[in-house]
Amino acid sequence: MVNPMDMMKAAGIMKKFQANHPKVVSFLQHELSTSIPIGSVIEVTVTKPGESPVTTNFRVLQDDVEMVEALKNMHK
Repeated sequence: MVNPMDMMKAAGIMKKFQANHPKVVSFLQHELSTSIPIGSVIEVTVTKPGESPVTTNFRVLQDDVEMVEALKNMHK
């Protein structure tokens, strides 16, 4: 069971993230508004100050699509 107070805290954190990073939120909303096809590749790069970029990626599986759909349904 999810603690309602934890849900309220998470909602506040999410609003702050949205305010701080509107382009990221817009990008994710656009890309997740339709299903990302199985076999798509998602790549993430992190560049820390003074360090070389580190990149990883993964190929989208059926389980990944189902997880995203479950998360979308929780948000409704």
